[in-house]
Amino acid sequence: MTTASREAETSEALDHFQPNDYSPYHFFSSNEWARFRADTPLTLTEDEVRRLRSIDDPIDLEEVRRIYLSLSRLLSAHVESSQLLFEQRNRFLSLSDVTKTPFVIGIAGSVAVGKSTTARVLKELLARWPSSPKVDLVTTDGFLYPNETLVRQNILNRKGFPESYDTAAILRFLSAIKAGRPNVNAPTYSHLTYDILQNEYRVVDRPDILIFEGINVLQSRDLPADGKIVPMVSDFFDFSIYIDADEKHIHRWYVDRFMKLRQTAFKDPNSYFHRYATITEGEALARAEDLWSSINLKNLRENILPTRPRADLILRKGKDHLIEKVALRKL
Repeated sequence: MTTASREAETSEALDHFQPNDYSPYHFFSSNEWARFRADTPLTLTEDEVRRLRSIDDPIDLEEVRRIYLSLSRLLSAHVESSQLLFEQRNRFLSLSDVTKTPFVIGIAGSVAVGKSTTARVLKELLARWPSSPKVDLVTTDGFLYPNETLVRQNILNRKGFPESYDTAAILRFLSAIKAGRPNVNAPTYSHLTYDILQNEYRVVDRPDILIFEGINVLQSRDLPADGKIVPMVSDFFDFSIYIDADEKHIHRWYVDRFMKLRQTAFKDPNSYFHRYATITEGEALARAEDLWSSINLKNLRENILPTRPRADLILRKGKDHLIEKVALRKL
């Protein structure tokens, strides 16, 4: 198959979001999905939504009402069912004094597609349930190898690809979380310096719900021929969400965000990308296009998009960055 044929096939796959007789998903328009919110209260204000959204993400209170209240209600049902099953299994096994494990939600999707906004909005909505659960949010950025390591391995230009993450550290972290251990350290990352913050951690102490967000969190692994257990990051998820959009839209969002950052974060002399704030607009645009095509598009097609069918819920965005369709995995 030629490169052109592969690209055409990938583009067709990206555009395909329609139900069929054999699909494992239920499909809904955004208006159909909005009706499932029922009497779920809107607990966020417009100002709070503005603070939670990422640069160039137009999500507003109406989008929260249309999409996220229904999602909050659905997740509430899953959390309650998980807790009930946990109690029933303990009775079945005659176990006592067993620590309740957090409900873990994984959020995946391409760069610039709006994962961070979704994660932050969900965190706030879930924490405001009547039961007031403790909700934590951790991103996979902190589990990237330090730049020094990536340079030594000659893969700095593949930052964000599966091999650039310390997968063993991710598995240890999630294993400790699921075991109900207190005070688990999560490494931190600086988007200013574009690197891990050495010896700096945030403590995750037995949350009721953990949101784990990153581009490749639904990544699978090759299975061993001898049948030995090979854990995957998604094995620790109780529910998973994929933020989806047409490739051409993500491309535009990425380039637009890059150009806006030239006027904001990149202006900081301490920024890793400060050099892009000092070149001409034409040069910056060319650089953004190159970064998209040589790194982010390649990662999307090779690693991120193939994980979409593994999600429990797919939120499909239109060109305006707002959710147009929702796919929910059938039970």
